[in-house]
Amino acid sequence: MTTPFISPNTLAAPAEATVQRVGTIELFFDLVFVFALTQLTSLVAHPHDFAAYAKALLVFMTLMWIYDGYVWLGGNVEFGGDSRRRLIFVAMAGFFVMALSIPTVFDAGGLPYALGLLTVTAIHAFLFNTAQNSSARAIWRIAPYNFGSALLVLAAAFVRPPYDWPLWVAAVTTLLVSTFFSRRRQFQLSPRHFVERHGLLIIIALGESIVAVGGGVGVSALSGPLLTYGVLALMLSALLWWTYFHRDDARAEHIFLHADAAARARMAILGYGYGHFAMICGIILIAAGLKVGVAHPTGHPDAIGIWNLTFGIGLYLLGDVIYRRILGIGPGWVRLSLAAVLLLTIPLGLSYGALPHLLVCVLLLTSLLWVEAARDPSDG
Repeated sequence: MTTPFISPNTLAAPAEATVQRVGTIELFFDLVFVFALTQLTSLVAHPHDFAAYAKALLVFMTLMWIYDGYVWLGGNVEFGGDSRRRLIFVAMAGFFVMALSIPTVFDAGGLPYALGLLTVTAIHAFLFNTAQNSSARAIWRIAPYNFGSALLVLAAAFVRPPYDWPLWVAAVTTLLVSTFFSRRRQFQLSPRHFVERHGLLIIIALGESIVAVGGGVGVSALSGPLLTYGVLALMLSALLWWTYFHRDDARAEHIFLHADAAARARMAILGYGYGHFAMICGIILIAAGLKVGVAHPTGHPDAIGIWNLTFGIGLYLLGDVIYRRILGIGPGWVRLSLAAVLLLTIPLGLSYGALPHLLVCVLLLTSLLWVEAARDPSDG
């Protein structure tokens, strides 16, 4: 689905929520999110079968959905009062319990995960109800879906495998259905806060990819190939950062600020919702691939690391294209073409090792930025 470029001169800025910038407590809140991403990365770094990816995706969707709900919350409610801060810290504890439970969430960790999810869902609804705008009423249209999904996850904790799978799928489906039947346009959004907050989530996710490389090194001897792989991994993260923050985030904020309520809600759900979910999912796969690759940069590679890195970059680019098209900040055919070309690097990695594969991926992403800079005369 595409959205034509929206000229800010033709749109009247709608009413905004009062919170304009991200607070320090929200940044502290993100520390839990980093740990959750680390846990998800571990799930797919050494998967036993394809089911491990499906499990990670189901967990990611329930976790990311309510976490993104706190992004919406932060643009409507100030966290300056002591009582609200205490509730945010309780929510942090709930998210931390969820993160701790991720490795065994389809086993003994299912109940702690579900109880943590119910806790953060309840606090989210309560705090949103205190907003001094229409969002306080709008939350009651979306809260039943959130609670319904959390209760399905709770029910899954009491069901033996594989019969817990349908409950998890139903939980995620409930969340996705809510975007079609709930009236998100009634939520007020602070464009500057909303854009900045999602940008910070991307930075945090990219930071996890760097941490994954360090974790993959462990106590290994610092050889030349290993150090080269580590530097290239950092360059890869920097290039992914560049694709998002070079100009796109400023353009997105400008368009989001001047969009009407209906267009803003659509951008928030599709571009900053689904588009960013795909991007962060891709970064998790990238982190998993780098973690495996840095352990054996030369010689016969671990195939799962090659596959994870390749499909992770491709998924990130796909999510980025969705985001760019929905916001109307630029075409995406070059990035989609690169995602397809990346598949051709898999045989190279499987034949010659993780280091040559990563080098080619870095060169391809660099070429992408050169091509886009040449096509954009305003790019300085």
